[in-house]
Amino acid sequence: MSIEAIQLWASSTVLVLMLPDKLHELSTEDRFSYAKLLAHLSRIDGELTFEEMALFESRLGTAMLPPTMRKEIRKYLKQPPSLESSLKDMSQKAGRLALRDSVLMSAIDGEIDDKELETLYIIAEKFDMDKSSITLLVEWCQRGWSWMKEGLELLELED
Repeated sequence: MSIEAIQLWASSTVLVLMLPDKLHELSTEDRFSYAKLLAHLSRIDGELTFEEMALFESRLGTAMLPPTMRKEIRKYLKQPPSLESSLKDMSQKAGRLALRDSVLMSAIDGEIDDKELETLYIIAEKFDMDKSSITLLVEWCQRGWSWMKEGLELLELED
């Protein structure tokens, strides 16, 4: 592919690829509830791993919450909110995005334990998603991690 062809492709697709997520379209209240739910999931097994913290901060950045709300959300990492308070008043769209990223948060450490899985099922049910959606989302996570690993391999940075 020539440089001109790459530039043409990039200029025609950049608007579509800039913000492929829908999180930024949610209300501030929904983004706050979303972040609260991720804080709950990150501490469900009693510990906060490096991977969970990195994912949490990444998603918090995507949520684009005001600084005062970010500060409040980070407090939930020390004292996690209940699942019920996290889900309360969350819209359908926010809940489905939260389910997707809750699966990612649960799987980021390499395994989804029983407590995490049960919580994912509760979230899925609350937002009218079938339990099989959890399996599909786990597979989506695995494809994403493979894609990221391939990028490191292309750069000769993968061990």
